[in-house]
Amino acid sequence: MNEESMILEVENLAVEFPVKKGGAVGGKGLVRAVNGVSFSVTEGETLGLVGESGCGKTTLGRALLRLLPVSVSGRIVFDGREITALKNREFRDVRRDMQMIFQDPFSSLNPRLTMGQMLYEVLQVHRVVPRDRIRKRVYELLDIVGLSREYYGRYPHEFSGGQRQRAGIARALALNPRLLICDEPVSALDVSIQSQIINLLKDLQREFSLTYLFIAHDLSVVEYISDRVAVMYLGNIVEIASSQELYGSPSHPYTRALMSAIPSPDLSSSRERIMLKGDIPGPLDMPSGCSFHPRCPEAVDRCRHEAPELMALKDEPGHEVSCLMRSNQKN
Repeated sequence: MNEESMILEVENLAVEFPVKKGGAVGGKGLVRAVNGVSFSVTEGETLGLVGESGCGKTTLGRALLRLLPVSVSGRIVFDGREITALKNREFRDVRRDMQMIFQDPFSSLNPRLTMGQMLYEVLQVHRVVPRDRIRKRVYELLDIVGLSREYYGRYPHEFSGGQRQRAGIARALALNPRLLICDEPVSALDVSIQSQIINLLKDLQREFSLTYLFIAHDLSVVEYISDRVAVMYLGNIVEIASSQELYGSPSHPYTRALMSAIPSPDLSSSRERIMLKGDIPGPLDMPSGCSFHPRCPEAVDRCRHEAPELMALKDEPGHEVSCLMRSNQKN
């Protein structure tokens, strides 16, 4: 990848939550929700982020926007500027260029404000357009996401699920951002509405040269919208590659198990479902070595003691895997 076109670089990012352990004499502990994650996003691309519930996808997205009151270490570089330790006042300008589309459009919208008031407030606070042009800009935003001007005076409870998500997208676009973090933006919607929102996001990306970090658990949706895909497990990225390469030739055992669960429209398909053994370890009882080894069908004794690094596969540029059993394929 050309470094000059990088819009987001994340290096060894870790996110920890303080928790109180159970029991009468339980002490305090730390849950590491994101465990030393590194990746980059090129301007104009869509990076998909997939994994089981609880793997740290949403926590990672919110940490990038400083929406979590937690301990964060590592480096976050946006458009060549390190933003990890910026104070709130300094980060306010950066936040204009980094916006989020939330999973639940109803809870993310203020029920006491109409759609017009909500967008008006965003534009007024950040002063991105002159005061006398704010109302016109609100109408433009509604048009962009496919809502008519009559929605200006409506409250969130008067919208359907799909309309609320369009409203959330309009709010995210209000400040002319360059990067959108899409946190499960269609998982709460009916299947027919999901396709409309996904196509809207693709159209907006082309029209406004947007970059997406697309967080989801629906592998089919991620394949359709993403240029590259990163797979997370227990706070770690275990594989990252182009969408075509990852779905066509997954390398990590966890990725292969996920891919085997995708429903096939071909009834004659002989694809074998890979069933993982055991349960996901608890956050306060993380396994040593490779975090996936208790459930991995290929684990050997070495996996119990050594933590693998995310490294490139030989002869496959851009395809990185975190697996000791793939070490002979690395550069």
